[in-house]
Amino acid sequence: MECPICNARDEDVLLQTDKLRVIAVHNEAHAPAFCRVIWQQHVAEMTDLSAVERNELMDVVYRVESAMREVFKPAKINLASLGNVVPHLHWHVIARFTDDAHFPAPIWAVPKRTSAVALPKDWPQQIKALIN
Repeated sequence: MECPICNARDEDVLLQTDKLRVIAVHNEAHAPAFCRVIWQQHVAEMTDLSAVERNELMDVVYRVESAMREVFKPAKINLASLGNVVPHLHWHVIARFTDDAHFPAPIWAVPKRTSAVALPKDWPQQIKALIN
């Protein structure tokens, strides 16, 4: 099976190193403020990484969270590392708002309302500037 994370195309890359990349996710209809931190090497679990690599990955996850908090002023940030469908280590960093379609439920739950979230059009550039 071809890995869609290894073979991704047309990503909005905010940060890229030899070990990881950060992308802005624009195709989650009910999560308009969403970034993904992806470990470049194809591994499935955090314990597949060395302690140094785990620290490097989580440092970037925390930097993305901090930048998203500064740019969006959300009610909450959700961090998730699922990988149930694609066994390729990645973290979801999702800004949540009291008027998003699902709040306070997870973004993958049934929507409770129409989202009223308005974001700056240049939010990916603002996040990029803060994490680089």
